[in-house]
Amino acid sequence: MFYIPVIVFFMLIAACRDDNKVDSEKPYIDISIAGAFPTNCDTIYFGETFLLKMAFSDNVELGAYSIDIHNNFDHHSHSTEVTECNTDPVKNPVNPYVFINDYAIPQGSKEYEINLPISIPEGNDAGLFDNGDYHFFISLTDKEGWSSQKGLSIKMLH
Repeated sequence: MFYIPVIVFFMLIAACRDDNKVDSEKPYIDISIAGAFPTNCDTIYFGETFLLKMAFSDNVELGAYSIDIHNNFDHHSHSTEVTECNTDPVKNPVNPYVFINDYAIPQGSKEYEINLPISIPEGNDAGLFDNGDYHFFISLTDKEGWSSQKGLSIKMLH
C-alpha cells in the first residue's frame, strides 16, 4: 500500500515535467562569408548603392535585424571588431548622414543571408552629407528575443 502513493507521486512529477527546451543561445552574425560587405574599415560612398551582404544563424529561429549608420566624428566606440581603423581628426558634425531601419526575416528561418541593396544619397535639403568616420551598427534578434550586435567602423566619402 505504501508503494502506490509513492509511485503516483513520481508519475505526477514526471507528467508535469516541461519537455520544451528554452532557447538560451544568441543568434550569430557572420561577416566572414565570401563577399561580405561592409566589414570593419570599409568605405561606403555617398550617391552610390552598395550591397549589404552577411549571414545570420540561430539554433532555433531568427527574428529580425536592424541597421543603424551614424557619425563617429567624436571617436566614440561600440566596435565589436579588434581591427583598428585609421580615423580622421575629431570634428563637429555639420550635416551628418543617419540611417536607421528594421527588417523582417522570413518566419521559420534558422539561417539567412542578406543581399540587400542600400542606396546612400549624396545629401539632403541642408546640402551634402559630411564625409568622415561613421559606425555601421547591425543588431540581430532571434524569435526568443536574444540579440547579437556588430559595430563596424567605416568611412563614408563623396
